[in-house]
Amino acid sequence: MREEPPQVATAGTVHTHDLSDDFDLGPAAPHVRLVLTVVGVLVAVGAVLGLALTWPSEGVDVGEQYDITRLDGQVSALEQCPDGNDCLIASVRLEDGEQVSVQAPPVDAANAVDVGEDIVVGFAGAAPAGNQYSFLDVDRATPIWSLVALFAIGVLALSGWKGAASLLSLGLTLLVIGVYVLPALLGGGSPIAVALATAAVVMLVVMYATYGVSVRSTVALTGTLLGLALAAVIGTVFIAVGNLRGFSEEAQALRGLTGEGQLQFEGLLLAGLIIGALGVLDDVTVTQTATVWELAAADLDAPRCSLFTAAMRVGRAHVSATVNTLVLAYVGASLPLLLVLSTLGTSWTDGIGTEPVATEIVRGLAGSLGIIAAVPLTTLIACWAVPRAADQR
Repeated sequence: MREEPPQVATAGTVHTHDLSDDFDLGPAAPHVRLVLTVVGVLVAVGAVLGLALTWPSEGVDVGEQYDITRLDGQVSALEQCPDGNDCLIASVRLEDGEQVSVQAPPVDAANAVDVGEDIVVGFAGAAPAGNQYSFLDVDRATPIWSLVALFAIGVLALSGWKGAASLLSLGLTLLVIGVYVLPALLGGGSPIAVALATAAVVMLVVMYATYGVSVRSTVALTGTLLGLALAAVIGTVFIAVGNLRGFSEEAQALRGLTGEGQLQFEGLLLAGLIIGALGVLDDVTVTQTATVWELAAADLDAPRCSLFTAAMRVGRAHVSATVNTLVLAYVGASLPLLLVLSTLGTSWTDGIGTEPVATEIVRGLAGSLGIIAAVPLTTLIACWAVPRAADQR
């Protein structure tokens, strides 16, 4: 692992919360480097084995009725349906110049279209002639990619090359999800095994690609995986105790597409919990590790117990805000459901017993408990690993 050369630090030195910055503390003790190197190697080996054992061997055959090709087109004309129904017939010019007609949503629908608007058309080759083309959705590619570009520009403007490394790790993470996670789950792979392999791969990419190969990165990696393991254990227990089956509208759609028994819906709940908590844990453990190094660089003579106490004060404040953020994120995702329950006059005490709400509660609180545990665990490991004056003698 890369270590910085010994230098002299002063109490007034300004540092940033970044694991890749140089801290004037010298190299970590040999036994610390050895233990953390073994941890890093074991995680890497586990990630490779996990990918190898759960890598999807073949795709999912959803049948000809669902074999639909997506085509881009533009609405050239709109007219009412001839049978008097509340619908529209849209004349659409496809990219290759072909002109087709599809039934479009009514004017007051959420995805209503207008003349000149770009839309996505589905082509089903197995459908009868005259019914092969259908309206799928409005084409939102331009605004979405514009927002992605704006996000990337903002990250690069603020963080420079370090922001570029973060964007690269984010891209690799999304690549892992698209190339491995989704096909593996659809192929009937164990959701828990897939989620754990994904967690290991993503953490290796995020920690080492973004922050560099160092003792600090491995400390944050270790704290993240420990917190994640605890969240997974708690989630497993309460998914079983709460008799949560993973049934939802999306699950019903998946069952119709893939067939009965193809997917393990209870396992998907836990996989979602693990992947959902991963990003927040990364933030917490990186911050705690960097905080310990900051405090150690500011006071070269501070004992490790004092570093732990001071870093935990930062950690307690951070975890309070982070847990609130995580719970609110799950509440936001369930807001339409909560509104439905409220409209029906369902009380909070009754509402939390419904499976959709209970599922989000288990996800949010199990992930939050993993975060709460990761703060002292990461701080403790960081205080053990951070170089002190005695290590240099």
